[in-house]
Amino acid sequence: MSNNIGKADRVLRVVLGIVMVGAGVFTPGSLGMVLIALGAIPLLTGSVGYCPVYSVAKINTCKCDQT
Repeated sequence: MSNNIGKADRVLRVVLGIVMVGAGVFTPGSLGMVLIALGAIPLLTGSVGYCPVYSVAKINTCKCDQT
């Protein structure tokens, strides 16, 4: 599993994930739980630098050397 998410994409995903999880914490009920669950996805993929959907679609925004 090699990185397929570039630096700008990673930062955007982590920020979006934090915002969604934060909004979910302050939103009562089922909607809050959904926001937390959906926010965890970009937060996780941004943290590890790998997106399975990008892999299937053969997208690579990482400009790093992948030898």
